[in-house]
Amino acid sequence: MPRVSVIIPTYNRAALVKEAVASVLAQTYRDFELLVVDDGSTDGTPEALAAFGEEIRVLPRPGRGGVSAARNAGMAAAQGEWLAFLDSDDLWLPEKLARQMAFMEAHPQLLLSQTEEIWVRRRVRVNPPRTHRKEGGRIFLRSLERCLVSPSAVVLHRRLFDDHGGFDEDLPAAEDYDLWLRLGWRYEVGLLPEPLIIKRGGHADQLSRQWGLDRWRIQALQKLLAEPDLPEPYRQAARRTLAAKCAVYAQGCEKRGKVAEARYYRLMGAS
Repeated sequence: MPRVSVIIPTYNRAALVKEAVASVLAQTYRDFELLVVDDGSTDGTPEALAAFGEEIRVLPRPGRGGVSAARNAGMAAAQGEWLAFLDSDDLWLPEKLARQMAFMEAHPQLLLSQTEEIWVRRRVRVNPPRTHRKEGGRIFLRSLERCLVSPSAVVLHRRLFDDHGGFDEDLPAAEDYDLWLRLGWRYEVGLLPEPLIIKRGGHADQLSRQWGLDRWRIQALQKLLAEPDLPEPYRQAARRTLAAKCAVYAQGCEKRGKVAEARYYRLMGAS
């Protein structure tokens, strides 16, 4: 049984996913399996993945279920004690798994950790905004404003998946924001302050480039507030964040002439 299961979800990224897979196979840490979930690609992705032969397990999915369903399918098929993710447009540096698993062994109280990252936009290295600065420990409060955990940087124990479920398949975006909030109020998040992944951006199919993602963050916050055991200080902070995000999203709706939708979110934020 492998110690770590690495899961790459992909859709119509034949060239990029080849590079992502190669970066995992180049790891100095070898006790892993690599599962690539092909979420109904219609380009040359199946052929690109077939070239790796038995070095990887390809899980083809008919149609397109979305990144949450693809990651969940990978987790359900995984055999490892630990789960790691890599988005198909990102890369790992060769020491990523070795350094992170050593970090987890040195901090046995942790069930979840991430590493620092290098940002590349259109092949040029850029500095991440200060608002995206990573922290370790109890990061729930800072994570309410924006997602501070990168899936490509994470290693987590599979019991978190078993106990709390995976990515919400009803969320077409902000599914990572939702999961890390659900885990973040319950667990510490370890931080290995070394940049061990390359986070590539700037391509047209990135969801983060689209307007309106706050409506899915709002949905995630509503789910969070329905948690009966959420501590009251966290609940109050989540309510304040919900009101702020409703106001911002409503303003965006108004600018686009979506008057009824704007009114709905203004009422939600005021309730």
